[in-house]
Amino acid sequence: MRPGLSILAAAAIVAAGGDARANGRFPSSVSVEFRPGDPDDIYLGVTFGLMVSRDDGASFHWVCEQAVGYEGTFDPKYRVGANGSIYATTFEGLRVSRDGGCSFTTATAGQSPQGPGYLAGIWVDAIDVGPDGAVWVATAEAGRPNDVYRSTDDATSFTPLGLASSQVWWKSVVVAPGDGRRAYVSGYQVTQTGPDGGAIPPTVHLHRTDDAGGNWTMLPIADFELGTSPLLLVEAVAPDDPLLVLVRSVRVVPPAGDKLYRSTDGGESFTEVLTTTDTIRGVVMRADGTVLVATLMGGLHRSTDRGASFAPLGDRPQAGCLGDRGDTLMACGANWDPDFFALGRSADGVEWTKVFRYVEMKGPLACPAGTVQRDVCEAQLWPSIREQFGVPEEPRPDAAMPPRDPGGCCDARREPAAALLPVLLLALGLAPRRGRRAG
Repeated sequence: MRPGLSILAAAAIVAAGGDARANGRFPSSVSVEFRPGDPDDIYLGVTFGLMVSRDDGASFHWVCEQAVGYEGTFDPKYRVGANGSIYATTFEGLRVSRDGGCSFTTATAGQSPQGPGYLAGIWVDAIDVGPDGAVWVATAEAGRPNDVYRSTDDATSFTPLGLASSQVWWKSVVVAPGDGRRAYVSGYQVTQTGPDGGAIPPTVHLHRTDDAGGNWTMLPIADFELGTSPLLLVEAVAPDDPLLVLVRSVRVVPPAGDKLYRSTDGGESFTEVLTTTDTIRGVVMRADGTVLVATLMGGLHRSTDRGASFAPLGDRPQAGCLGDRGDTLMACGANWDPDFFALGRSADGVEWTKVFRYVEMKGPLACPAGTVQRDVCEAQLWPSIREQFGVPEEPRPDAAMPPRDPGGCCDARREPAAALLPVLLLALGLAPRRGRRAG
């Protein structure tokens, strides 16, 4: 173990203390998305908002959590449509930006709350965009019936797809890249009370549709080993074969390891293909049949036989996410030691090069006055972000800023404990200092 790592872990713990609503987590990258058909657009989810690049990673601009429509330690799941719409799941519904990230609105917010497709104020936990542009979402709200929904009008309206249940929280939905009518969903059924008054333990659900949600097939789960709190997540469907699907059983290997299962018959049967000692953070199935699995501490695993078997590729990068744009792989890495990139690029998953580090931020995303992005993210929060990451100040046409807001790197309401993070990072030599390209 490197000297100081225990101190670094303590720094992260200190930063996470205090009010649970405040975001004092150690800065890291957690997701990466691309705009279909546009190789220049990259969307990097981070623990302090969203980074947007329009030039294939040459420059990234920051969007704060408040602009997207959430706060705290929650991380939205993002998807991007071919038309440029950005979709983000939140506890209060699906947030949608149709102007490149400057403003977000809640899908269906202006519609009747009694409508069957009304999703405002409801936890949208899963999302995918099909090859035909249809937006699929699934809800996981306690105390109400949950369902899977589909939109064919850019998330303006949604149609429920017949999986309504007051006991099931739908946790994942994946549309086959080669067939927009075929999709797989998984759900977690909470503990129930049986007719005799005893407890019925929680279980999982796995379903497939071949006709865009008109009908569903309940898939067997006997092949899966399940954790104490059973949870299955559909991870990927082969781009050239809608019957080839990979599903993860979460936290089967204590304390946080997963098992990955493979089906070649549309989920009618599964075979275990990979066991990890760390949480799986991403799975991609490439057009050439290669499959890659990312973990934070165990690095990457690769299959060259369409997911039938895997071999480790080493413990770098510390992959917090994994994405395949088609022409290149991208992964979230450790911004500081040992990867020294917040986002990296690779042709094959073996050799990685830096795309972006936080110190290279080009500033907040430039948006009109009156938007949360301009009035809150840029005017109030950006000075603190720039200082904490050591981002060089660049001249801007509207460079005049109000006095620095006391908010911290990741939230407007920075807790006293989180304020210690920059000091601890400086002590370790891991935090950027003004004028240095160090983080």
